[in-house]
Amino acid sequence: MKKILPALLLGTACFAVGFVARPTAPDEITVPMLRSAQQLFGLSFTDAQLDSTRRNLTGYRDSYEALRKINLLNSVSPAVGFDPRPLRMRQAMVMAPKDNAGKLPATPKLKLPTNRNDLAFYTVRQLGELLRTKQVSSEELTKFFLARLQKYDPKLHCVITLTEELALQQARQADQEIKAGKYRGPLHGIPFGVKDLFSAKGYKTTWGSVPYKDQTLDEDAAVVERLRAAGGVLLAKLTLGELAQGDVWFGEKTRTPWDITKGSSGSSAGSASAVAAGLLPFAIGTETLGSIVSPSTACGVTGLRPT
Repeated sequence: MKKILPALLLGTACFAVGFVARPTAPDEITVPMLRSAQQLFGLSFTDAQLDSTRRNLTGYRDSYEALRKINLLNSVSPAVGFDPRPLRMRQAMVMAPKDNAGKLPATPKLKLPTNRNDLAFYTVRQLGELLRTKQVSSEELTKFFLARLQKYDPKLHCVITLTEELALQQARQADQEIKAGKYRGPLHGIPFGVKDLFSAKGYKTTWGSVPYKDQTLDEDAAVVERLRAAGGVLLAKLTLGELAQGDVWFGEKTRTPWDITKGSSGSSAGSASAVAAGLLPFAIGTETLGSIVSPSTACGVTGLRPT
């Protein structure tokens, strides 16, 4: 209803423009006004329900009015691409010689830490450099992060399914390819997890909801396919709030590692919690209305929110 009614109000306003002029928006959206509007769509919400959504509709209307005041020329291209690189990096790539196009800046020489536990908080690029230079194997990293997931998940409740068998298989394949000089790039051999909104062939895809807790989809999601093609190693299907809402799922409430009495927010709850605790180098989430940025804030991690 919150999406339909503002669209209706906007549509009637635009309809009027074609004949006379856009009417002045009333100061207040009233229940009788909404009651009349919903009749056009054959809806039958109660007055109490209509009253509860008035504030949201007023906010939507104000947003539409603000957008109409922006002088946006037809020559402005729509935001159909997403480039997470900082502006200075993009500018440097443009100025770089053509033979360096698309290449990441050189990584400083790294050595395997004496204390292997430090690997839990190495960046993806650092781990990738250790793998590329054969200082550590993908299988070793995979077993390291699997052990951390198993150790800390009982406190954080960030994992729905461990994909241990698949992970070890992918890690061993990555090691064989790297050893043979078939290096795929900076994600080759890197462990990762995905929000359990994505399907992974052979494993459950629960959406965090009781009715679907035994659901199996016999295909890989596109992002899972692409990460596999890049040489990534899938370790876990991670928690999400039920049907991508909040941080409560059918197993528990996912916690932030900074304070396990509090939830990690959602809906990409497990992805943010696992990365913050050093249980995975990176994880995939999804965003509809704050589902990446909110748990990133609660867990203190960097979240890239697609356009």
